[in-house]
Amino acid sequence: MASTLALLRRLTTAKVDFVLVGGLAAIAHGSAVVTEDVDVVVRFDELTLRRLFEALSGTNPRERMSPQRPALGDDPLKYVRSRTLDVTTDEGVLDLLGEITGVGGFERVAANAVTVSLDGQTVRVMRLEDLIASKRAMGRPKDLRVAVELEAVLSRRDAS
Repeated sequence: MASTLALLRRLTTAKVDFVLVGGLAAIAHGSAVVTEDVDVVVRFDELTLRRLFEALSGTNPRERMSPQRPALGDDPLKYVRSRTLDVTTDEGVLDLLGEITGVGGFERVAANAVTVSLDGQTVRVMRLEDLIASKRAMGRPKDLRVAVELEAVLSRRDAS
């Protein structure tokens, strides 16, 4: 998890406007799931991408889903209006999403996000109910297992 926290620190230090989603968001809400990447929802606009490239400077960022794994290069504008960007770096994997299945785009996710402290960093995290909806909408077995666990977390939270 050290590399995922290092990537988060880079994003917060560079003031990238993001909301944490996926496995780390589940962990932030109390899940025992194990994850090896950082999933965030962002706006794919010029400001966000410039800050993202600044954050990843010196980490050898490459496009993870392309077989050739090309370097991101130095022109963040080529990714404006993208919907996803999966990046591998020397510090770990970062998946950038423009929208979340079953929930919506950045604005919708950000409007309902909660703020938490992770390793001394203040980050916005997808709210628990949205995370459950997303995991259910994805429908993959691993997502459905996490959804069941998160529903138990939600039930315990609501009972207290």
